[in-house]
This record gives sequence, structure tokens and C-alpha cells, in this order.
Amino acid sequence: MASSNSWTLEIASPVAAPRLFRAAVLDWHTLAPKLAPEVVASAHPVEGEGGIGSVRQFNFTSAMPFNLMKERLEFLDADKCECKSTLIEGGGIGVAIETATSHIKVEPSADGGSVVKVDSTYKLLPGVEVKDEIAKAKESVTAIFKAAEAYLVANPDAYN
Repeated sequence: MASSNSWTLEIASPVAAPRLFRAAVLDWHTLAPKLAPEVVASAHPVEGEGGIGSVRQFNFTSAMPFNLMKERLEFLDADKCECKSTLIEGGGIGVAIETATSHIKVEPSADGGSVVKVDSTYKLLPGVEVKDEIAKAKESVTAIFKAAEAYLVANPDAYN
């Protein structure tokens, strides 16, 4: 039986925590196809209104090793800029991964910006080994937050 594994990541940003959380986490399904069209072909809510239990789907271009990913929001505290989601379809589920969850918290930093803290836990299917997938996952998550950051810096009135 496969054991659970995890990785963590911290990303510093000059953007205030609430703005970055709203753009890069809560509304990423709207922004991703605009800010990263080379990776995200389209994205949309599948179930719910954005609260706990809501499901959203991201459809990827050939730049990704899989064509879609569906995630379900398990926990949300928008005031504390914190959420937890579970990968429920695509993204390697059933192929290499049995389960995967991500816990994201965007905390204010002393300089008025923020620090994004990501804790991802996953359980591989038996016989599957991780090679450079963790580094790729960290690069992808960093790219999401940096794309949202660039958008927010360029659009200071967005997500206030």
C-alpha cells in the first residue's frame, strides 16, 4: 500500500494577501485562461457557487501532461485567506495518484505584501515513483501566483 507524501512551498509577493488570494485562488478559473493561455485553455465552475463543496474544472493545452483537472473546495476561510481543495479528476488521478489535496494560506507580510504557503499532500498509486514531478508542481504553483501578482501590480484597482 502506498504511503502519503507531501511537499511545501512559500512564495513572497509584494501584493496584499486578500487581493492575491482572491485573484490567484478564488477567481483563478476566470483569470487563468487570460493570464496563462499557453497552459490553461479554459476553466469554469462545475458545481456550486464558490463555497465549500464547489467543483471547478481547468482544461489544459498540450503544454501539460494531462488535459483536465477538477478540484473540489473542502475548506474556505476567505477572511483568513485560507482554503483546502482536493483533486477529484484528471491531473494524474487514477493514473499515478490515488489522492491529492492542497492547503493554501496567503498571509500578510510586514512590508504590506504577502507570503503564500502551500502544503500539498498526495498518495501515489502502487508502483508509481516520483521523479521531477514535485519540482514541476512547485514551478506551476509559483507561476500561478506570479502571473496573478503581475496582473494585480499592473491593475492596482483589481480585486480590492
